[in-house]
Amino acid sequence: MAQSNVIVWIIVLAFISAKVSAFAKLIDRPLGEKVGITLNKIPESLHDSEAKTVANELSETQVISVNDELAIVSQLLDRVPLIDGHNDLPHLIRLLAESRLANFNLTDLSDKTPWSSDPTSHTDIVRLRKGKVGAQFWVAYTNCKTQHNDSPQKALEQIDLIYRFIDLYSDTFQLATTAQEIEDVFGTGKIASLIGVEGGHAMGNSLSILRIFYRLGVRYMTLTHSCPTPWADNSQLDNPGQEPIHDGLSGFGEVVVQEMNRLGMMVDISHVSVATMEDVLNVSKAPVIFSHSGAFSVCNHTRNVPDHILRRLANNGGIIMVAFYNEFLSCGKSANIKDVIRHIEHIRNLIGADHIGLGGDFNGVDRVPTDLDDVSKYPNIFVELLRLGWSETDLEKLAGTNMLRVMRRVEEVKQELAFTEPIEEWIPIEDLRPEHKLCLTDYV
Repeated sequence: MAQSNVIVWIIVLAFISAKVSAFAKLIDRPLGEKVGITLNKIPESLHDSEAKTVANELSETQVISVNDELAIVSQLLDRVPLIDGHNDLPHLIRLLAESRLANFNLTDLSDKTPWSSDPTSHTDIVRLRKGKVGAQFWVAYTNCKTQHNDSPQKALEQIDLIYRFIDLYSDTFQLATTAQEIEDVFGTGKIASLIGVEGGHAMGNSLSILRIFYRLGVRYMTLTHSCPTPWADNSQLDNPGQEPIHDGLSGFGEVVVQEMNRLGMMVDISHVSVATMEDVLNVSKAPVIFSHSGAFSVCNHTRNVPDHILRRLANNGGIIMVAFYNEFLSCGKSANIKDVIRHIEHIRNLIGADHIGLGGDFNGVDRVPTDLDDVSKYPNIFVELLRLGWSETDLEKLAGTNMLRVMRRVEEVKQELAFTEPIEEWIPIEDLRPEHKLCLTDYV
């Protein structure tokens, strides 16, 4: 019996020694390499107590490897700004607090009524910091009901709200309007705050208002939302039974894109129809963006982007920022972080890592994936991709360097067009239906 026990313990010690040796090799790997240990089955010959001892040792080794992964991600996001392309916090502040910043403290809303019980509440300062967000596009969104009515006013109110909370929490946020400003603000430890307008109806069919948006710091405009404009078709028109209105962009829609290029404002083609995507890519001299979309081949929702458009996006030099809304991820009400990874992996495999970013759509949707339920969970994405063997360089691209490159090229196109005069066209009156004119006057 004594000899049998000696044999058993020799097996145990050999097994632990092999695992320790494997882990020693693991931690010597470069940061960008895949990290993680596959736990082998414990030999059946071990007694229960001995098997538990081995399992505990291996469990501790696994914990160390997970901590290693988180440390790698943390260091990466300390040196490269994590730039999210789309957050609807300003809209939720309008809905839940009537845009009154005195009614709440944005520092921590996780246990505050009504924020804690609202399924679209995903953001506060504590969680942004935990999620290592380095730059955020805050969205000035106006509901489609405002189209042909007071949409420019509502958009301006939302832009004003963004400025007000940047100022109120100036120890955390600072306005940024260029790629260099993002890097400069990030270098100070603050969250670079940018502005995007969601829905081209916000400009009220007026290039003058578009130019005012740019002067106020708006750096992208989504051409449509859940409604078409008199100059661009939206994604819902691609649903079965729907008919296009313009079959993409109208002539005035092309002018809108040209003026955005001249201004240095990014053209966002999330929410638009496939024909509109095609037309924008035909017209734009600058890279375009999808601020919050997914891959149609992974989930065939009309808000997602078909492969042939993704290939054209790569040729254009643009970027698709993957959204976290369950219906866009899994085409169902439930999803998990693996669904997000599937979209990211599909895009990288199709067009490379140079054209991917993250655009969570937090605070604008009511169903988000498990393990990615608020802005604090961004590092989980990078850990998952690290385990799949993504390099440090590609993770940096996903985090922010892709968007910085896109912004710099948009700024370069602006400089190339510096001697081009502002476009002074009006939308043709025949492009407006009778119901579009109800709130218009005959004032010239």
